[in-house]
Amino acid sequence: MRPRNSIARIQVDHRLRYQGFASAADLAAVAGVSVPTVLRIVQAYGDDVVRLGITKGARYAFRRPLRGHSTPIPVYWVNERGQGVSGGALHLLAPEGSFFALGSLGFPVDVEHAEGVWAGLPYVLHDMRPQGYLGRSFARKAAVELEVPSDPDSWSDDQVAYVLSRRGADTSGHLIIGDEAYALWLRSVSVPEPAITAGQLDAEYRRLASESVALIGGGSSAGGEFPKFTAKRELKGSTTPHVIVKFSGEDGSGAVQRWADLLVCEHLALEAIRKHVPLQAACSRVLQVGSRTCLEVERFDRQGEFGRLPLISLSSLDAALLGKGSGRWPDLVAQLAKLGMLPETLEFATQILWWIGQLIGNTDMHLGNLSFQFDPPAGSDTKASALRLSPAYDMLPMMYAPLSGGEVPVRQFIPSLPLPREAEAWKVAYVAAIAFWESAGVDSRISASFRQICLENLAQLQRVRPAVL
Repeated sequence: MRPRNSIARIQVDHRLRYQGFASAADLAAVAGVSVPTVLRIVQAYGDDVVRLGITKGARYAFRRPLRGHSTPIPVYWVNERGQGVSGGALHLLAPEGSFFALGSLGFPVDVEHAEGVWAGLPYVLHDMRPQGYLGRSFARKAAVELEVPSDPDSWSDDQVAYVLSRRGADTSGHLIIGDEAYALWLRSVSVPEPAITAGQLDAEYRRLASESVALIGGGSSAGGEFPKFTAKRELKGSTTPHVIVKFSGEDGSGAVQRWADLLVCEHLALEAIRKHVPLQAACSRVLQVGSRTCLEVERFDRQGEFGRLPLISLSSLDAALLGKGSGRWPDLVAQLAKLGMLPETLEFATQILWWIGQLIGNTDMHLGNLSFQFDPPAGSDTKASALRLSPAYDMLPMMYAPLSGGEVPVRQFIPSLPLPREAEAWKVAYVAAIAFWESAGVDSRISASFRQICLENLAQLQRVRPAVL
């Protein structure tokens, strides 16, 4: 017959391994032994156990091994001056979930997650994970090397954590997880990649576009998504040399021409936001590289050559705190503000940006296309500044995008009108939308046929003006 304490160890082990966090008192009740006995059992597990809290309120959980290793994953962040800072550790928990105190780095968290316990990964890692066109490119390179699927959308939490900890040195935002990824970042600082000069730009962008298409395909923006690549180039007067470049195909088809028109429209929309509303927008420029049209957008999560800034998408905040999955930006921001996660002042700003999108025919305003930033804590302080909207991005008339088969459909633009509670935001957005359609209607970089559509939409928008203004 087994000794009583041996049976207790088995029961404690089973409870922690398959049901997650438990207090010493809970474990004692399960095992039928005293609390001191449970504490001795837990202590014997050493670093295999995560402790949350202190004294009698402490709770315990087993670590979940990641590729055979149960050690915590170090977390670092890079400040705007390009200095690396230790930010604690990510603990994967058995049987699922994780522990990481996001709030200590200034990220907003609600009461449920104040201790740092997450049902999956901390929400900021979902912004860091490979996604979209660039994410698929990254994943295909990592698939063989790190033994993960080539489709990043199918990755489990463990695969996301593993890949980020090994290769996530240049992800969205300012965090880096894992010593190996951090070592890659250190190397990029000590042996920096040279910036592309003006004289090299045409040849380098041709090469990068060709490599991107060869790896992923979709040179004609198949499936409603522009192919992209990242680059570091000399840019006088910019805040950073780091850019994301979207590009069209080069076969001269009607679909390719339409995508090229939309790239120019995105640039014009961002300009209209900067000039006509009290909001920031990403800095961009249109380039012609061979027969491709390129839109070069400066990264606003980068500062100078090495500095970085936080970035949080509405998508990740919603997934962690609301669970809606979709919806109008202003409605979700209002709900987050009621939870104390966002300043109420962001509600009006979000309404303006939302209505700009509606008035320029942007039918692709998903939750990943609105993001927030904050100033990280300084020194020993753990309180960050309040969230603010990031510069606007991905703002263009996507209702005119070609279908996945290449057909360019005829669409009718019907300007959206607001309920009274959002009329003031609509009025501000209207000014930017008028400026956008005016500029698109006369821009020679846009095809004549689409310029005509833009002028017709301008007239249509002007006709609805009396209903609200």
